[in-house]
Amino acid sequence: MGIVIAILIFGLIVTVHEFGHFICAKLSGIKVLEFSVGMGPKLLQKAKGETKYSLRLLPVGGYCAMEGEDSTNSDPRSFRNAKLWKRIIVLFAGAGMNFVLGFVMLIILVSMMDGVPTTTVDDFKRTIAADGAVTYYAQSYETGLRQNDKIISVDGTRIYSTLDLNYVFDTCDPNVGHKVVVKRDGERVKLDGVFFKNTYGDGGVVDFAVIYKNKNPLTVIKGSGDLFMSMTHIVGLSIKQMFSGQLHKEDVSGPVGVVSAISESTEESESFLDALFQVIYMTALITINVGIFNLLPIPGLDGGRLLFCFIELVRRKPVKPEHEGYVHLAGMVLLFGVMIFATYNDIVRLITGVKNG
Repeated sequence: MGIVIAILIFGLIVTVHEFGHFICAKLSGIKVLEFSVGMGPKLLQKAKGETKYSLRLLPVGGYCAMEGEDSTNSDPRSFRNAKLWKRIIVLFAGAGMNFVLGFVMLIILVSMMDGVPTTTVDDFKRTIAADGAVTYYAQSYETGLRQNDKIISVDGTRIYSTLDLNYVFDTCDPNVGHKVVVKRDGERVKLDGVFFKNTYGDGGVVDFAVIYKNKNPLTVIKGSGDLFMSMTHIVGLSIKQMFSGQLHKEDVSGPVGVVSAISESTEESESFLDALFQVIYMTALITINVGIFNLLPIPGLDGGRLLFCFIELVRRKPVKPEHEGYVHLAGMVLLFGVMIFATYNDIVRLITGVKNG
């Protein structure tokens, strides 16, 4: 069941992406030859005006085919003959719709919570004796953090939501002090040598709780926006690690690994609502990831095509279609190679039972 859900999530994300290209192309007067939901053999097809609408067998994606995307065309309504600003909008619209989908998913996610989490400190791990004496087990309190501090950054990493805090806690060494910037009484305060460590019992780095706000339209939208910023931030950090070589080759994962992760998270959920929460969370994270990755200036991706649009803007004339086509072909071959490698990693992990660190 989890695998079916994962496939449907991928189908939704790709279809929404392609719908972004489709609707903006239509609004820009660019001729759309076909808009397809799904891939593979056709199940249904209906022509309406100049566009064919298809439903295909495999629910793993879709596509929007426009007139004259990759070649010179005499049709005045072809993609390459459209005004430059229209082409830029059409190319960006796919990722834009991914971001819209992600934000909508996060609004649903926050609406399912009991309250809207913030990054403002509520209380610290502590005990109160019968005589009123307070013993703090939170090293963050002992090293400078205080109640009602709004955490702005940790070691230069911007903190937008509890998702960023969890990222910090997952990656930080509890025995190392951190530089923390907080907003205290309306002013920014810099704290040096802050330790995140609970010295009671089993310990751990989570040594304080945060304030949760009551849900209303404004707090839900604000909380969703904060989570959206956190997800884009974390995806950006992951991409940076990948290109800087900080990400080990064994950590590279592809569609098979993502499907496996979604399947595991849904099947291990304790209730239907918990499983639904996990599905919405994963959908938001993946669609934001797809949107950002597609905007990278890599040949073969929307970002690569946008790069050629910006080159045209500077040169005042377009690059020859055949030359641009060669570059995109090389990029697609490279991306295909990376996909094969990532899929190989995923299959090895499935066989050996080893999970990503």
